[in-house]
Amino acid sequence: MGKRKRRSYRGQSNPGRYAAEIEGPFVVFVIGMRINRIWAVHKWWPVAAAMGPMLKELYQNPEIRFISSEFFLSSRGVTVLQYWKSYEQLEKYARGGIHLKAWRKFNQSVGTDGTVGIYHETYKIEPGQYECIYGNMPVFGLAKAGSHVPATGRMETSRRRMGGEGDPAVPTPGNPYNHGT
Repeated sequence: MGKRKRRSYRGQSNPGRYAAEIEGPFVVFVIGMRINRIWAVHKWWPVAAAMGPMLKELYQNPEIRFISSEFFLSSRGVTVLQYWKSYEQLEKYARGGIHLKAWRKFNQSVGTDGTVGIYHETYKIEPGQYECIYGNMPVFGLAKAGSHVPATGRMETSRRRMGGEGDPAVPTPGNPYNHGT
């Protein structure tokens, strides 16, 4: 990699086109909840409130091997996109700490009564088996978890980012400034 990370502050966007690089394999974990019965606040609020302490625990303990996260709100719930160094570390975390306590509480208070839906998806990603592009965005997602790099040369097209060859389908605008990235 050898390229410096460019960070945005307070959501400041970075004009231009950027991609992300991350060393070695990693895991993408998507977890969330859906409010199925809006008036059952006593059921869904504890589920929603449990995520904050878990994320705090993850960020404060680098030995857990959690890398980064993004948080999304929808009209019916919350989704958190997470990046991990390994599936084994993700699974170890799920079976202990604050998460295990929240999982048990969910099963006791909600279980299968239908008031709150929960979900997660886990993806093991090998080097060279991902690509991404960020146009006029703050440092986000995988670029926050790894390195935020200009989308030029081998990073210019989706096919090139995936290790292949190919010219852009449309002319690529130049980045207004690269600030050493």
